[in-house]
Amino acid sequence: MSLRHALLGLLAEQPASGWDLTRRFEELLGQVWPAGHPQIYGELRKLQDDGLIEVESEGPRGRKAYRVTEAGIAEVRRWLTATEVDHTIRMETLLRSVFFWLMTPDEIAEHLDREAAYFHGLAARLRELADAKDAGVYGHGPQAESLRIAAEAGIRVTEALGDWAAWARPETPARPETPARPETPARPETPARS
Repeated sequence: MSLRHALLGLLAEQPASGWDLTRRFEELLGQVWPAGHPQIYGELRKLQDDGLIEVESEGPRGRKAYRVTEAGIAEVRRWLTATEVDHTIRMETLLRSVFFWLMTPDEIAEHLDREAAYFHGLAARLRELADAKDAGVYGHGPQAESLRIAAEAGIRVTEALGDWAAWARPETPARPETPARPETPARPETPARS
């Protein structure tokens, strides 16, 4: 995902300052695509130079609120409809699992317990957000519906990662919150290290 297109999409909802965008970005996209103040402010300058956003107002201490231009809307729509999706997934959780053979079974179990707790906790927080959206807390417009769809994807992915971490834990029977799935292949034995 492009930071540029994410910012255009957020500005298509409503004008915002760089600070507001950073906060909104963290709230909506922080777990999916983290970006800090310097990245966001740098990208806003580029978007303005490219004519995709413009300053709507300027407040105290030079605080600028930006709005998307028609060219910016056209660009984000082009990205959504006419470009191939980048399916690259960079997850340190999965990268580390490739090297579990360098850890003892106890170290692996401790690590995977933390991972399962993290991902199941994140899924629970996303479920709360989805439930609030379902209850109409955020309205029923197209933006709220899109966010609900994204939240469901996050719930399913994080629940699956939590289940994976519990499944991969050495010599641990399936936990009650991790239903056994007949199609799941047996976990390979972890060689003991001396």
